[in-house]
Amino acid sequence: MSTEARAPQAPSQWGLAVLGVVALAVAAALAAYAEIHPGDGATLTTLGFAGMLEMKAWLTTAAAALVVVQVLSALAMWGRLPGVTDAPAWVSGLHRWSGTVAFLLTLPVAFHCVWSLGFEDESTRVLVHSVAGCVLYGVFAAKMLALRLRGLPSATVPLLGGLLAAVIVVLWFSSALWFFSQSGEVAY
Repeated sequence: MSTEARAPQAPSQWGLAVLGVVALAVAAALAAYAEIHPGDGATLTTLGFAGMLEMKAWLTTAAAALVVVQVLSALAMWGRLPGVTDAPAWVSGLHRWSGTVAFLLTLPVAFHCVWSLGFEDESTRVLVHSVAGCVLYGVFAAKMLALRLRGLPSATVPLLGGLLAAVIVVLWFSSALWFFSQSGEVAY
């Protein structure tokens, strides 16, 4: 028997820093590209919707609805959902697939935001929306990486997931809710 006792694996001292750098790099790259490519407002595709803004509003609304599924399923998996002591096995699959679909729904929205509209700061609402859109993909990249990195604090993935949910809510309030509440001609 060896006299060397293996020390428990210490949390990676660089893991959180790597996540932060990845999140900032992705968000900054999107913002920089959107800033240098201001877009001409052209609609590239509407996916069957009446126009680009309708498409963006409805896809964002669907993604926001799936965020509710994400939050509830995460709370169930982590044993934090009131009244649920042991989550059924299918909840983790629901969480994964609802997250995948929510992410996929955001892609045409983000593409049009970055390519057709660019990074805008003409009003507080639009600036908040532009920043939140870039932050969304930075946090998403960090969360996906955090799922694979070992030795991170146990709260890392739930905190990143909560931040993702919060950013999607900010995006919905700063875009889809605004769009649905407009009367007359819509200008973005």
